[in-house]
Amino acid sequence: MLDFDHVGVSVADLDAMLPFYCDGLDLELEFQFEIPEQDIRAVFLRNAHGFGVELLERTGSSGGLRASDHHDAILTRGYGHMCLRVDDLEAAHQKLLDVGASTVSAPGPAPGAGVRFAYLSDPEGNLIELIQFPDHG
Repeated sequence: MLDFDHVGVSVADLDAMLPFYCDGLDLELEFQFEIPEQDIRAVFLRNAHGFGVELLERTGSSGGLRASDHHDAILTRGYGHMCLRVDDLEAAHQKLLDVGASTVSAPGPAPGAGVRFAYLSDPEGNLIELIQFPDHG
């Protein structure tokens, strides 16, 4: 069996980013840890459905990909964005804006019949896609 567990995001300020991810994505602190010899602090967050985000802070880290939008992100190979499936695109988009996200691409139609999506950036500029699939009921 193969199942997706979590995405890891390197951040400059763990304490500042923790409320954004907890409040904006309904994640709860599962555990925290430190690796003192590497000057790393980290938290592991998970939602009720099992989706996890690991936030990692390391002294001396530097900014990576800071694409202006999801199309430009593809110009740099490697991690470009995380995508979260939502039931209500507008509500999820607004919730993230309320906790400090910035709109990159407003909610609208995506490739695929009835699919809608939006892109935002977290307070440190990491791209987050929200996607809503049509109800197959």
